[in-house]
This record gives sequence, C-alpha cells and structure tokens, in this order.
Amino acid sequence: MALRAPGRAELIELAALNHLQLSDEELDNFVPMIEAMVHGLDEIDQMPQPALPLKYHERDPGYRPGPNEDPLNAILRRCSVKGAKTGKLAGKRVGVKDCVLVAGVPMSCGSLLLDGYIPDRDATIVTRMLDEGAEIVAKLNMDDMAFSGSGDSSAFGPMLNPHNRDYLTGGSSGGSGSALYYNDIDLTIGGDQGGSIRIPSSFCGVVGLKPTHGLVPYTNILGIDPTIDHIGPMARKASDVALLLEVIADPIPQATGNRDARLSYTQGLDKGVSGLRIGVVKEGFGWESSERDVDAAVTRAVQALAGMGAHVEEISIPLHRRAARFLTGVTTQGMAALMRGNGLVHHIDGPYNEHLAEEMGRRLRLRANDMPRLLKVNLLVGTYLNRRYHGRIYAKAQNLRTHLRAQYDRALQRVDILAMPTTPSKALKNEPKLDPQTRLARGWHVANNTAAFDVTGHPSLNVPCAKSHGLPVGLMLTGRHFEDATLLRAAYAYEQNISWEKV
Repeated sequence: MALRAPGRAELIELAALNHLQLSDEELDNFVPMIEAMVHGLDEIDQMPQPALPLKYHERDPGYRPGPNEDPLNAILRRCSVKGAKTGKLAGKRVGVKDCVLVAGVPMSCGSLLLDGYIPDRDATIVTRMLDEGAEIVAKLNMDDMAFSGSGDSSAFGPMLNPHNRDYLTGGSSGGSGSALYYNDIDLTIGGDQGGSIRIPSSFCGVVGLKPTHGLVPYTNILGIDPTIDHIGPMARKASDVALLLEVIADPIPQATGNRDARLSYTQGLDKGVSGLRIGVVKEGFGWESSERDVDAAVTRAVQALAGMGAHVEEISIPLHRRAARFLTGVTTQGMAALMRGNGLVHHIDGPYNEHLAEEMGRRLRLRANDMPRLLKVNLLVGTYLNRRYHGRIYAKAQNLRTHLRAQYDRALQRVDILAMPTTPSKALKNEPKLDPQTRLARGWHVANNTAAFDVTGHPSLNVPCAKSHGLPVGLMLTGRHFEDATLLRAAYAYEQNISWEKV
C-alpha cells in the first residue's frame, strides 16, 4: 500500500501539535512539497526489507501452562526453540523474560497492551544462546511493561515466591527468578532498569547479575531508556551465571587488546576472595523500609567473606541515599519519549525493528487504557515535564549521572567491591486487595539500593546469603565497570563455603 500524504486539514492539525499556525499561502506551498516528499519516502517503503534469515527453524510457539503445571505463575509461554547441536550451552534449557523477542513465539511484556504480538526476529542474545546449543523453553512472566519492582502488576497475575507462595517474587523479572525452581529450566534471562534482575534474585534466592551497561547487547528487546536498559543472566549458581554471561556478552577490546576476543567469565571463578577489598556501604543499611534481620544477615555474610581472606571496611557514600531520584529523572521522560516513538529508540546506529514499531503504534492508539497504572503516571509526568520544562529535567538528570558515577568510582579506587543488602526487606506479601497507591509505592521502595547502579552502569550482582523466617536474603556486590568477573568470583567463593539456606 502506497504512503498517503496529509491533506490541508491534517496539515493544520499537525501544525498545531508543533505550535505552528500556517497561513493560507504556506498551506498552498506546503501541500505539493509534502506530497513530493512522501512520494519519495514511498520509494523507500516499497523496497524489500533486507533479509533476516532465522538460523534455527525448529520452533514450537507452545502454549500458556495452567496452574497445575506452573503453580508459581512464572511462565507465560511454554515453547521450544532449539539451537545448535553443540556448544557451551548444549543441553541447557533457558527461559527468557517476556520483553525479549523470540521469532515466532508470542510476546506480551506482561501487558494486555502487547498481548498476542508475535515477533519476526530474535534478540541478539537469543541468537547467541542458540548458537551455543541452548534451547529456549519458556517466555517468563514479568511486571506489566517492566514498571514495578514488586512482582504483582503483571496483567496475567502475580508471580509467587518459590519459598512461600503467600509472598511475591519481586520484579520486574519475577518469572525469571521463580522459574529457576522448576526442574526443566536451567538458566534464565532478566532485564534491569531499576533493579529488576537483582530484586527478584534477592526475593527468590538466586544469583542474578546486572552486567556493566553496554556489555550485553540490548537489540530487539523492549526497554525503557537505552541509557539505563540492561539485560543479564540469572541462575541458581554463580558458575551458571558466569557461563551464560560468557555466551551473551560483547567483547571488551580495552580488556583483551583484541576487538574480537571475548572474556572468559568462568575461568578464575575459583581464585577465592583472599586479597579482595570489600567496602560495606553505610548508606545501604537502615532505610525506613529496612528489616533488621536483613541488615544483620548481610553484615554476617560480609564477615564470612572476611573470614575467607577478604579485607573488609565500612565506607560512606552519602549521595547513595538520593540515587533513586536520578533514575526517576531519566525514566519519566525517557519512557514517555519511547511511547511517543512507538517503541523506537531514535538517533542510534540501528538495527531498528519496524515490525515492532508498527505494532506498538497501532496498539497504543487502540489499547492505551490497557497500560499499567504506573506507566500511565510516568507517561503523564514525562509528557508534562517535556511540555512545561522543555526537557530540561531529563537533560539535568542525565548530566548529573556523571557526578553520581564519580562518587562510586571514587569509592571503588579504595576498594574492589561495594557491599550492601540487595533489597532492604525480604519478599513482599501477596496482597491482592492492596490499594493502588500503596501497591505502586512499595514497588519502588524495594529498589532503594539497586536503582543507583542502573544510573551509573556499574556491574551489580545479587548473592543469596541467608534465609530468615523462611525467606531468602540477598547480598548485593557492585564493582568497577567491566569487572563483572570479580563479582562472580566473590559470589562463587561465598556459595562454595556457605550453605546460605541454613544460615
């Protein structure tokens, strides 16, 4: 179908959206000019899209499992996409968060807004996992459009904690945390824009890494803002997280001297923590929402690392207490701009997904009311800030990130790893009748410690370190940019020496 040029009436409407008042003379001149421009663009639209051949054609889009098969409500789609016969992940069954595109398998992002959308291509990380022999076996439940940390905002029901089903998984990658307790899912992929890998890892008692920003490609994954979007591995063991990171990460030229070389994250796991300097961040403890047993368990975990040979000291980073506000400054206008762009991130060197953009644009016009409440609030605030303050708040938040990053970098010159509780509390209770305002608020409070490192881009890892009142407690370790391997080494040492479920 040929592109249609706007008529005079539509041009007047478009002009008003851009604060323009067109004279009759301008309209007379613009109509033929715009018709010619659109005609030229139609030539582009009629050109065939560059072929995107799928390397693996053994794809079963599967089905939505019922509660008997999925008692934790962790899985939105059982599927089967088989990769190479051999490789580092041969025999491994992987579940991916339902914001990750897998060609031919329905994707919803946990939302009615996208429910039923079927992608036509794979995310880069999906291709990499398949190339190394993995089988994608599930699309995993998540908070609606990734806009909550509690685990109960999915349009398809709350994600239940594997240790006690009266509690939640945390979010937004809740299904990626709880699904690891099923025997037929070995590894999972989560996404993190404010803590969404580490929060459910803490609540569910799994290892979850938010990699250094930019280390793992975010192509063909629905996000919030490319400056804070992270995708990363989750598993029951640090060694499995290291293995999955090894497969999905980009090369690091400055670390290897070879632009095509990939780091091995599995080698060196057994070096132990002797000689590592760990800084316990004072401001990560004692939040209003903190639970004493969580703070105490994390303190004991760090002391255990000291007993293994690490040097431990307390440090202070006062700005940590305000770091979450930096994230809000980015997400409000960042997400609003993404919605206005129909899910496309502009001004980057591709690749672009025109199929997703067209689908998102159509659905936003037909199903906008199906967006979750927190996304509606952010969309309204982001639109208001852009209209009233012309993007100044977003620009200032982005510029201040450098200042925030410098605070942690300064501390990481003194120590190798920063330590604090991943979440101030254990898992939240599943309370279906909770009022909306309280529900929205508690979904953010759990990110008090995690949000900072989405803003700064430092690698940050949850390590299950104890169990209290039947629920896991998470220790968060954060390191220098591109030193993800150091965090995995510390996590591996802890789990080799401590049986955390008995602590």
